[in-house]
Amino acid sequence: MKKLTQYFLQGVLLVAPVAIVIYIVYSIFISVDGWLTQNFETLIGFNIPGLGILISFIFLTALGFIAETALIKPLRKVVQRLIERIPVLNLFYSSLNDLFSAFVGKEKKFNIPVKVLFNVENNLWKMGFVTRETMESIGNKELSAVYFPHSYNFSGELYLVPSERITKIDISPAEAMKFIVSGGVTHI
Repeated sequence: MKKLTQYFLQGVLLVAPVAIVIYIVYSIFISVDGWLTQNFETLIGFNIPGLGILISFIFLTALGFIAETALIKPLRKVVQRLIERIPVLNLFYSSLNDLFSAFVGKEKKFNIPVKVLFNVENNLWKMGFVTRETMESIGNKELSAVYFPHSYNFSGELYLVPSERITKIDISPAEAMKFIVSGGVTHI
């Protein structure tokens, strides 16, 4: 029973951040689109398809801009400290925050694309991203942390790899991610 609960919670942690973001964006779109359909259509006399998407995009972009202003940053820190004190909410928030900052934040984590020699005998390589150059924090200076995204999936695996098996690739992180996620179908 304990293992079943653990698997359930891991499944929730895997799905929840993405589902929450999709739900929030969908809710904003439905609200804005519904309001526009009711009010704007009666004002001009006809419906403009896609206006809800455009307004939602502009709204979320403006919200992102406002979040970076000097007035909102201190408020955001206070809210973050408050969330950190609530156990379950902190787990979801920190996971979601780390995930998004890894891909699109100022602290992009997947910015060093590499190939790693996994099987010397058969010359098999795997592409991924170095997330930590050294694992000195756990007593292994010779290991690096490398994240390997899965193809056609929103998941991946983290391996601790001997540094001498890692070769940096001279392509942009976006090209590397696109190549890996597409299963090698896209051109690099």
